Amino acid sequence: MPDDRTGVVEFELLCRVARPKPDLTRIRDVLRQGVDYPHLIEIAEYHGVRPSLFRCLSDVAWDIVPASAREALEAFQHRHLVETLALSDELRRVAGLFADSGIPFVTFKGLALAVSLYGGLANRECSDIDVIVPEGQIGEAERLLSQLGYRNAQGDEAFRRVFLVHQRQYAFARADSMGAIDLHWDFSGTHVPFPLAPADIWSDPAQISIGDHRVATVGGANLALLLAGHGTKEAWHALKWVCDFALMIDRHPDLDWLDVHRRARLRRCGNSVLLGCSLAQHLLDVAVPHDLAGLVARSSRVRSLTASLARHMRLGIVPTAPGERFTDLALCDGRFDQVKAVLKLVFTPTAGDYEALKLPEPLWPAYYVTRPFRLAAKALAALR
Repeated sequence: MPDDRTGVVEFELLCRVARPKPDLTRIRDVLRQGVDYPHLIEIAEYHGVRPSLFRCLSDVAWDIVPASAREALEAFQHRHLVETLALSDELRRVAGLFADSGIPFVTFKGLALAVSLYGGLANRECSDIDVIVPEGQIGEAERLLSQLGYRNAQGDEAFRRVFLVHQRQYAFARADSMGAIDLHWDFSGTHVPFPLAPADIWSDPAQISIGDHRVATVGGANLALLLAGHGTKEAWHALKWVCDFALMIDRHPDLDWLDVHRRARLRRCGNSVLLGCSLAQHLLDVAVPHDLAGLVARSSRVRSLTASLARHMRLGIVPTAPGERFTDLALCDGRFDQVKAVLKLVFTPTAGDYEALKLPEPLWPAYYVTRPFRLAAKALAALR
């Protein structure tokens, strides 16, 4: 994981490599001037862009890359191909079972983006499968996943209902599988808005080919909204999420970006679209869509967030553990929504609260009272 010693040269090179249209001549010139290859590979791993780095270096400057770096990247590429094939096989099995059972099902992120934006299953890093089903069919979806050997390691149903349901997703894994499945019924936690509503994806999903299977996914304007929301929810701390959005802009020049922003604004998340555009321009030299250029330029909040997030990437500053951070508050356009989100989080028990103080199930309602004090104690400790 990168830290505050992250080299500026290596990060800037990574941004050049990860652009939709890399400047290969300039990349070769930078490499000839000398880079720290172990560090370059390290931050490429953290930012999830090793396939782009491997592809670019092997095409442009493999002859000047040290043997140790070539071996490390070739070893990664081999593992990545094996893992991607395993994940795609799992996705085909899940999609087939859900389709046979009549459960509406859409896959997103990961393999879906590799195919729809990057042009091939192995062209983007991913470690799990994300699927979304209607909320009312979560129980049936869990039962089907159990038929494939997947188990939820996050506690029984009663535990999840108290400590995890606010996340609106559950994680499943198989003991004999390298991959995992995140089962969603919404795209964000209960405390924040999100640019895309689940109801928007069911009427006309896009389709991708996974081997000989056609699988439903999120496409078009819905995909732009999803990428903007997901990147903002995660504080854009991995460069691959900026790459996803930059490719969306580059691959879909005819998209009605003004309408994309309008839809996000109606969901009280308009700034997430502007922020994705701004970061794509700032880090990857992808022009902001013409219809949104003026809105980006006039938004002091978007400019400030862009500068802050880009600085954090360059310095290797990462968000704190997901259970205790508030980075997804950036999804909220207005201060009122931010305050509501904070209050919801303060009074919503999490698995972290249970781990800090394991009470028997009859006493679980006490967490609604103890959680604010626990957060206050953590804040005071941080201040000290």
